[in-house]
Amino acid sequence: MKTPDYDLVIIGGGPAGLTAGLYAARARLKVILVEKITPGGQILVTDWIENYPGFPEGLTGIDLVQKMTDQVNKFDIEIESAEVQGLDLSEQVKIIKLSDREISTHTVIIATGASPSKLGVPGEDSLYGKGLSSCATCDGPFFRDKVVAAVGGGDTAVQESIFLTKFASKVYLIHRRDELRATKIIQERAFENDKIEILWDTVVTGFEGLFNVEKVNIKNVKTGAPENLTVDGCFVWVGISPNTGFIKDSVKLDESGFIIANSRMETSVPGVFVAGDVRNTPLRQVATAVGDGATAAVSAGHYIENLSI
Repeated sequence: MKTPDYDLVIIGGGPAGLTAGLYAARARLKVILVEKITPGGQILVTDWIENYPGFPEGLTGIDLVQKMTDQVNKFDIEIESAEVQGLDLSEQVKIIKLSDREISTHTVIIATGASPSKLGVPGEDSLYGKGLSSCATCDGPFFRDKVVAAVGGGDTAVQESIFLTKFASKVYLIHRRDELRATKIIQERAFENDKIEILWDTVVTGFEGLFNVEKVNIKNVKTGAPENLTVDGCFVWVGISPNTGFIKDSVKLDESGFIIANSRMETSVPGVFVAGDVRNTPLRQVATAVGDGATAAVSAGHYIENLSI
């Protein structure tokens, strides 16, 4: 059997992937971390994190990623900026297909995370990036003293709406139910913020604008009454979709496309592990992603040890 290029290939450089890399490097595995853009994942666009242990004052997502990356770089781990096009997991030695070449490995950890879901309404695709966004940290400063809308009711939607009030003169928070799903303390902050007006029992039916978002079309789900909300921009936070397009049918997924794994992060394919938001898990937080990454790396190490027995 041909010796593979690596003991372990980690796909994805968010908190899960970086932690897996740290543990794998300390275990002296020959490892490469492949990240499509830059290490960090979704927390790069998170304004403030105050529930990650060890930082009682809180810190920005960018700062936390930088600390993680600096720690990983102290070890002998190769990080490459490339996009994985596909996988061949049919043999003991796995093949990772990049855009310009293929690399082989004993084990794989998939830590590709998840991306914001879309509403699927008229005008969404054509106006995305033109006043329509899912990143308050990136685009919030463009709406200083302007009126914006935000869509969603979970932690991200409410917390980022609060962040938007640093710039916008008013934030309409559009939520399809009559109560928020966000953590109570975050809800309380939103209720106390005079710049936030919550539109209960309301859904978005479309976006309008010639060059940028000018109106959000909404409808009350109880009365059916339509309305056109005049705004300068809109931010959408209605859930996430797993980044598993390159996986196809290589490993078993749930009905939503998230990877199914056991408590050791083992997927349906021996030697293939998963970590972080791309996993079928009840909680998607930095803390849980880090735990997944550590578990996946240790499990990968045990798998490799058993190959030599």
